[in-house]
Amino acid sequence: QVLILKGLKQEVSCLCPSPDGLNLAVGYEDGSIRVFSLLSGEANITFNGHKAAVTALQYDHLGGRLVSGSKDTDIIVWDVINESGLYRLKGHKDAVTQVLFLKEKNLLVTSGKDTLVKWWDLDTQHCFKTLVGHRTEVWGMALISEEKRLITGSADSELRVWDIAYIQEGKDPDEPESKKSKGSSPGAEENAEEDETLELDECPEERLVKCSKVGSIMREGRDRVVTLATDQTGKILACHGTDAVLEVFSVLSEEEVQKKLEKKMKKAKKKAKQNSEEEPERNVELSLQEEIKRVTNIRASSKIKSFDLILSPKGELKIVLLLQNNIIESYNLNLSAQVPQAVRASKISIGGHRSDVRTLAFSSDNIAILSAAAESVKIWNRSTLQCIRTMDCEYALCSLFVPGDRQVIIGTKTGKLQLYDLASGSLMETINAHDGAVWSIALSPDQRGFVTGGADKCVKFWEFELVKDESSVQKRLSMKHVRVLQLDEDVLCVRYSPNQKLLAVSLLDCTVKIFYIDTLKFFLSLYGHKLPVLCMDISYDGTLIATGSADRNVKIWGLDFGDCHRSLFAHDDSVMYLQFVAKSHLFFTAGKDSKIKQWDADKFEHIQTLEGHHQEVWCLALSPNGDYVVSASHDKSLRLWERTREPLVLEEEREMQREAEYEESVAKEEQPVVAGEMQGETGLAGKKTIETIKAAERIMEAIELYREETAKLKEHKAICKAAGKEVPFPVNPILRAYGNITPSAYVLEVFKKVKSSELEESLLVLPFSYVPDLLRLFNEYIHLGSEVELLCRALLFLLKIHFGQITSNHMLVTVIENLKKTTISRVSEARDVLGFNMAGLQYLKREIEAKDEVTFFADATDRFEEKKRKRKKKEKMVLAVL
Repeated sequence: QVLILKGLKQEVSCLCPSPDGLNLAVGYEDGSIRVFSLLSGEANITFNGHKAAVTALQYDHLGGRLVSGSKDTDIIVWDVINESGLYRLKGHKDAVTQVLFLKEKNLLVTSGKDTLVKWWDLDTQHCFKTLVGHRTEVWGMALISEEKRLITGSADSELRVWDIAYIQEGKDPDEPESKKSKGSSPGAEENAEEDETLELDECPEERLVKCSKVGSIMREGRDRVVTLATDQTGKILACHGTDAVLEVFSVLSEEEVQKKLEKKMKKAKKKAKQNSEEEPERNVELSLQEEIKRVTNIRASSKIKSFDLILSPKGELKIVLLLQNNIIESYNLNLSAQVPQAVRASKISIGGHRSDVRTLAFSSDNIAILSAAAESVKIWNRSTLQCIRTMDCEYALCSLFVPGDRQVIIGTKTGKLQLYDLASGSLMETINAHDGAVWSIALSPDQRGFVTGGADKCVKFWEFELVKDESSVQKRLSMKHVRVLQLDEDVLCVRYSPNQKLLAVSLLDCTVKIFYIDTLKFFLSLYGHKLPVLCMDISYDGTLIATGSADRNVKIWGLDFGDCHRSLFAHDDSVMYLQFVAKSHLFFTAGKDSKIKQWDADKFEHIQTLEGHHQEVWCLALSPNGDYVVSASHDKSLRLWERTREPLVLEEEREMQREAEYEESVAKEEQPVVAGEMQGETGLAGKKTIETIKAAERIMEAIELYREETAKLKEHKAICKAAGKEVPFPVNPILRAYGNITPSAYVLEVFKKVKSSELEESLLVLPFSYVPDLLRLFNEYIHLGSEVELLCRALLFLLKIHFGQITSNHMLVTVIENLKKTTISRVSEARDVLGFNMAGLQYLKREIEAKDEVTFFADATDRFEEKKRKRKKKEKMVLAVL
């Protein structure tokens, strides 16, 4: 491991490295994009424009622009250098699956789940062509043969190949030279109208690109394409479906195609001679299967999630696969071999599980953590976060540490209890405990035994005992079945009361039954949940029992009379796990909504929410001292939470929660309509966020301060005039903090601090009443020649969105006239400076290149002379020997 790029709490949905290899663009589940520097590991740029997960990212060949596609059906082109959005392209009716820049032309190709492939002209920002040859979703695309061919993969086993012909500006070679004259009869007029509509439809279609289907390459996989990609040279094409097979194809270059054609021609001539045929040669063509050859299939150890490949100059192909079970595999493929075979070079599988963790437990000393999944049990060291033991097991559902922390017991889906010894990491004993799954296990408070509940409608009581093995002299730990409690429904959860007098059993009929442990007589029934109770726990003093159900509610009951104290709506999905903190009435719940929440069972209040998991949280465990919580989720991660010494103020938590809800509501609001903008294919790249609103508020505050200060200055001048002497002027503390700058300079400072990617959206929510002042200030700044590029960008945007109001305002006529003069002169000055600098740099480049060539040749002649000397010396020696 070399580097970790730390993002926010959202899940990463997409990755794309820049062409220079120095940056990595990362798309997230919430629609944001962050560009990380791979040298420093920090996020330099953040783009906010999408409302849903980013599904595709692509840089152009220079790395100056980045295009993103999303589940919200929009495509956005971003300017990486200026750190701002250029425009939004709308046209797809479903999630965008792939976006590709064309190097030679300023064109973009996009595919979507709406079965369409769209071609966009980025100069005019509109879709000029749509390919409709697919019956199902287009899941992947790739450009090959120097961007003269497009390959698309969809939900069937066909990879469709399309020929791309770029049409030169001017006349299409296939177009008919003259149009037929049209008659004057009504019928002829109708025909003429039809012809015109056809022409109108077809003209833009074939204006820039002609795209025609050549044929198909068949994949071996029967399911949909998940990833389809080429290496950087475009010589190797690879794809995979939802299975564990990666199919690799090689694409012939133009030279190789020519060579093959010449060979074919020779063969055809030979054949013609043998058959003594004198007919002219037929056109010899290569089939698509010959141009795009299957190299081999690589079978990974599990289902493939994603891949990347690189072709080394020596002709060896290196492939990296990311698998569904949390493993990364690397393969080498020698393409020059007669029968290329993929060899697994390395594999990265850090300590984690290969499947979802379904049960967790803490040891009594708070140091070890047990996690068990479908294939293994792992013991982790809490302080170092390292896995110290891995033991194979059956599908685990519940677990506990045996008192003394030297053994662990696992309850499985097949109804077995498995006892493991931690010192040796071996399975000591397996007992067939239940006829169905063992859903729950609970240690007795006296630590002499435990109780299990299963899907066979039984609660079984067990005791620990020492038995003598025939093989060894020492006694070993074992489990002895003591009693059984037969019930009418499947048992989902069992818990002891701390005084070991009562046993709580949750059943599939949505009730919780309480029994006396000594006689197994029925004591109470807790009913009120609409769906089965999946988890429950009893507080340390035995007064309260909290139950969590699939109906998303948590109910708190008194154990003395079975009365429901309060019902809390806890999660947005099933409550999967619940546990009290030791020696308190606080408890934690874990839900399928990916959240962990802490509650107070006395005041019935929500204390805090722990957000970090991206998918359903299956289980959690609290350390016996209450300082740590460990949680396991469907996102394949275990997360460890630590209790800090920082006091938690509930009011502050509520305030933070309200702010988060407000931010969410702002993001979900309808975007403001831009005056004069057609609601068609294009739109603004950014979106309204809490940051853009704050930026607009800062600009408004700065203009307010400017207004107040200018008014005060006028008053001050009047006072000085009346007094006939200079009176000291009180400086605003904000301006003093900025180094006693003028109010207008302060507005510019605030303006410069607005992020480039948020500028347009901030100006969009700025009320018009502030615009006249801003225009006057812009005139002043541009006249002084400061920040010309930034101010021109803001000025043109303000003129675009407030065009009607500005032109109808007579007060602003002179301002606009002045702006017209100053901006044109200043912009031309800036362009001259840039042009001069460019010319200077190019001259320096030529000078350096010329110098390098001279030194290179000088170096070569020196070497040649040295070789000559050595050869002469050798000859002399040979002569001497002779």
